[in-house]
Amino acid sequence: MSPPFRADHVGSLLRPRRLLQARDDHAAGRIDAAELRAIEDDAIREIVRIQEDVGLQSATDGEFRRASWHMDFIYQLDGVTKEAGHISVKFHNPTGDIEFTPAALHVNGRLGVSRTIFGDDFGFLQQSVTSAVPKLTIPSPSMVHYRGGKAAVDRDVYPDLDSFWADLTKAYAEQVRRLGEMGCTYLQFDDTSLAYLNDPHQREYVGSIGGDPERQHVEYIHHINEALAARPAGMSVTTHMCRGNFRSSWAAEGSYDFVAEALFNELDVDGFFMEWDDERSGGFAPLRFVPKGKQVVLGLVTTKRGELEEKDAIKRRIEEAATFVDVDQLCLSPQCGFSSTVEGNDLTVEQELAKLRLIVEVAHDVWG
Repeated sequence: MSPPFRADHVGSLLRPRRLLQARDDHAAGRIDAAELRAIEDDAIREIVRIQEDVGLQSATDGEFRRASWHMDFIYQLDGVTKEAGHISVKFHNPTGDIEFTPAALHVNGRLGVSRTIFGDDFGFLQQSVTSAVPKLTIPSPSMVHYRGGKAAVDRDVYPDLDSFWADLTKAYAEQVRRLGEMGCTYLQFDDTSLAYLNDPHQREYVGSIGGDPERQHVEYIHHINEALAARPAGMSVTTHMCRGNFRSSWAAEGSYDFVAEALFNELDVDGFFMEWDDERSGGFAPLRFVPKGKQVVLGLVTTKRGELEEKDAIKRRIEEAATFVDVDQLCLSPQCGFSSTVEGNDLTVEQELAKLRLIVEVAHDVWG
């Protein structure tokens, strides 16, 4: 079977304490970059072994070398510079809200890819797996645009957004080509915007910064397709979309109804990782738009809490989803990564592993 697999996972995993300490030590100048990388290497070898031991058919490096699921990639694009954050994002959780002002970006040069982003990191992952397919996660092109919109793009470099998108999708296409040359057969474009835009408040935000709230998801889908148009034969590509994942908190809510028809019928990927761990995601009815030949990975196991779900409850939800799309087009995963940022979600490593084992066991029971 090619990716996505019946039991799969999104990408990021909780960072071990020794790795967090090493990052602090490096930031403070107590250890150098080479020593930090050696500690990262050891932690990645261990987490790959753990993923294989629990029975997963794909393995990531846990995003252990990153501080953020997307910005570590975006800042390595030619033409992108880091700026102090000025847009506050409000994340929600059952006990209250968290205000977070992420670092921002500014496009002040021609976009491109001078060197393969995460190329060395993926090469190390390839060397570390024994049975699992190595999977690389990168942010989708949408994420370079979504938060700042056209205000984040220097008009002297790109007087209109058409030229911005042309260069951005060309840069992504080059990144995909290079990964294909490295032997990458499982690539994931992470794209929160395609879930955020289901939320009317997020669509209001898009309108407030000059975007088209009714059509922006369609534009993003077309640009992702441009980035993937020349992807090499044998490379499976998935997308993951969630409503925010920061220290067990979320930023958006709303069912997939608003984006579903265009998403499933127009986005040229092999599989869709989608969160359905609570009522914020709505029901399964949008799955009626899934065409033959596409896989949907049901994110039914939450990464936001440590309590372990019940097997029978998950199986009942899979059965419910299968009333809208053939059960053979479904897979199972956690709802999101366990550590989209270096801080991680509010659960233990033991609870994380129990959830991954549960996913493997349920997938075996359902699909054999």
